[in-house]
Amino acid sequence: AKQNQNNMLRHKDTIILSEINSFFTSSEKAMETIFSFIRSLTFSDKRLGFPQASNLKYSNHNKLALLLLFPFFEIKTSWHYADSALYRFLSCGKDVFYRFMNDCAVDWRNLSYSLNMQLIRKVQNKSDLDNTNPRCLIIDDTDLPKTGRAIELIGKIFSHVTHTASLGFKGLFMGYHDGKSFFCLDFSLHGEKGKNQNKPYGLTPAQGRKRYSKKRDKSSKGNERVNDYFLTKINSMINMIRLAIAKGLRFDYVLVDSWFTCFELVRFIASRRIKCHFIGMIKMGKTRYDAFGKSLTAKETVDLLRRKRMTKRSKLLGYYYAETIVDFKGIQVKLFFCKSSKKGNWNGMMTTNTELTFEQAYKIYSTRWSIEVFFKESKQHLGLGKCQAQDFDAQIAATTLCMLQYNLLSVVKRFNAYETLGELFRAAQKDTLEITIAEQIWLIIIEIAAKLSEIFEIDTEVLMQKLFSENETLTKYINFKNLPQAG
Repeated sequence: AKQNQNNMLRHKDTIILSEINSFFTSSEKAMETIFSFIRSLTFSDKRLGFPQASNLKYSNHNKLALLLLFPFFEIKTSWHYADSALYRFLSCGKDVFYRFMNDCAVDWRNLSYSLNMQLIRKVQNKSDLDNTNPRCLIIDDTDLPKTGRAIELIGKIFSHVTHTASLGFKGLFMGYHDGKSFFCLDFSLHGEKGKNQNKPYGLTPAQGRKRYSKKRDKSSKGNERVNDYFLTKINSMINMIRLAIAKGLRFDYVLVDSWFTCFELVRFIASRRIKCHFIGMIKMGKTRYDAFGKSLTAKETVDLLRRKRMTKRSKLLGYYYAETIVDFKGIQVKLFFCKSSKKGNWNGMMTTNTELTFEQAYKIYSTRWSIEVFFKESKQHLGLGKCQAQDFDAQIAATTLCMLQYNLLSVVKRFNAYETLGELFRAAQKDTLEITIAEQIWLIIIEIAAKLSEIFEIDTEVLMQKLFSENETLTKYINFKNLPQAG
């Protein structure tokens, strides 16, 4: 009986997604392509590490698939779901999604890797053989401002962009660039405790007590993400890289900006058995390197290189540069210094690959900007950081969904003729807008049909049957209207 019930549930899942998909019939439509990729992924509770769904009508993996569709139906958060066209086609309320996103037993990191590795493999299988660009892990942080003072673990963060403090989280993200496309793989949310002991995280004791608090099992996945919040970003970053390697991801370089370049990270990368390398910008600060028989800072090193007339000019990049191999606390690294004009300030870059030329290192490092594009486009189109849920588990869920949605769009964009991700996103929303318009037309048709049956004294059922048997579009639409019954 239990087996039959499981088969029935899987059948329901298939019907729900198939019926939604059937509305987008043209292969020219963006949503048709997005659906084809979603349906090609393996969604199962066992594979994604889901606990047994408490709501038997929709399995957890089916809730996940539906949540992935939200942005394309202009549903910004679960709160907006009840006002959407999708809600009127599904026989479940928003509480189904609330409970799912607030569940601390859901392993969002594992399910993210499960789906992302599938996407990456699909790209690798379809990719051109001429893609010889290096594979890179890229790590950076971004501000995720919030307005809700009652959000769990919320605090003040300092923005290096605006140089002001505001309420929110710092999001540390790690992505993978395969030489052509960027996939966001992992993240952790952090606070900034600050030096003022009377106002930890920038909050007064009274403000701190007003924040939402939730008891979690210490062994739960949700508790692991809370523990991440209190880690240093360097430790969290190293944990992410270690997990990526354990998940089978292989890469040639780890790229970071000067905020994250440190000996601890360089040593970790240099000691990996998969033979990967590090490239990062460095601060022209107090850190010392052994070069030319001396212990020198970055500024002292470039000054010495300049005096030795070891500076050159790259015609390809338009930069003046100098380079030398140094000892960084027992690890051999190559330092590059560059500036765009003779009067400009020198900037420093470090790599553990001492065979790289300046132009090669610069080209590889420029890949790092793909994570900035991810931040911009995800915030603009997918609502990254916009979740105002009080539960920290829901914050983790919402951020993971943004990552998955971006990666899905990135793959669709790669294999279709869309110049930008924004263009693809708008095309998908335009497709789903047709559902909302069609629903309004449907209500008008029902009303007209009722009136016509009265005027001509025809049975309403007969009239409707006549209409739909001779109109393929209307037939397809009435099938779509039956979606709640299918579920």
